[in-house]
Amino acid sequence: MHTADASKATGIDLHRITKNLVSKTRKGEYALLVVPGDRRVDLRAAAKALGTKKVRLIPFSEAEAISGYPPGGTPTIGHKTSMKVVLDEELVGFETFYCGGGSRDRLLELRVDEVKGLTDAIVAKISE
Repeated sequence: MHTADASKATGIDLHRITKNLVSKTRKGEYALLVVPGDRRVDLRAAAKALGTKKVRLIPFSEAEAISGYPPGGTPTIGHKTSMKVVLDEELVGFETFYCGGGSRDRLLELRVDEVKGLTDAIVAKISE
């Protein structure tokens, strides 16, 4: 489910429902870029946050094999492949946010402080 559809169906503010985007650095490391549903990821800012020159989004057709979840259902935690997590700084202003719940028809509410602790997330401005 697209974040806008999830917001409409649940009544949850689109800014609190995340897009969880599987990406890959120039060095071949995977990273999950987590941005509010009403924002676009800034790949240059994400690369800077990850300490690399370039990061690219993984095509949806490949993302499930890496994360273990279908696009639109990818949670912020618990992935098949270990990867760094970059949380957009907009999200740390909330106590909780919502993300994919493992399938396209479920949302998972997570506490920001717990996500940071479980994933050792990098917090940076990576959206526009």
